[in-house]
Amino acid sequence: MTLIKSISGIRGTIGGHVGEGLNPLDIVKFTLAYATLIRKTTTVKSNKIVVGRDARISGEMVKNVVCGTLMGMGFDVVNIGLASTPTTELAVTMEGACGGIILTASHNPRQWNALKLLNEHGEFLNKEEGNEVLRIAEAEAFEFADIDHIGSYREDNTYNQKHIDSVLALKLVDVDAIRKAKHLFEDKLLLANEPGLTEKTPLSYNIDNLKIL
Repeated sequence: MTLIKSISGIRGTIGGHVGEGLNPLDIVKFTLAYATLIRKTTTVKSNKIVVGRDARISGEMVKNVVCGTLMGMGFDVVNIGLASTPTTELAVTMEGACGGIILTASHNPRQWNALKLLNEHGEFLNKEEGNEVLRIAEAEAFEFADIDHIGSYREDNTYNQKHIDSVLALKLVDVDAIRKAKHLFEDKLLLANEPGLTEKTPLSYNIDNLKIL
């Protein structure tokens, strides 16, 4: 089992003893430390923290632990479901949130997962902030919300589309060219299903010559 603590967050393999892998107790501990830092440093009036994740087997478990912990610290959780890192970053700014946590271990094998920590600008924590999270976690200097200030939970699965729409709205993006490329791609897919072509005909053979512009 492996657990790696760094200024950018924590990552590790699921399971094992406390302190030796990415297990629920360690997930709680570092989520608490992050929430404590955000409570002390945020400059926005919002009480929201965005949580997004990838499709890893452990994603649902890690998400539930993280969201429940944030609520216990008094934060209102906005769970955006399956989302890329850039989409989660964008959701933080669109929500006007205090921060965000991305649950993803990127290119690592399926036994890995990680908590990547964002500030109110949808940016990764800087070195000083990351070191403070590690210090708080080590000291276990946490203060939980009382019964009248437990956070809320909301799911919002619209952010993938919002991200796409925001990209298409950029002046430098040629939407017409993208539409034409899409139609060409669809035409090539139809060709792949024509009589005379077998199921083993590689699709790449039919779309290699596509030109977007």
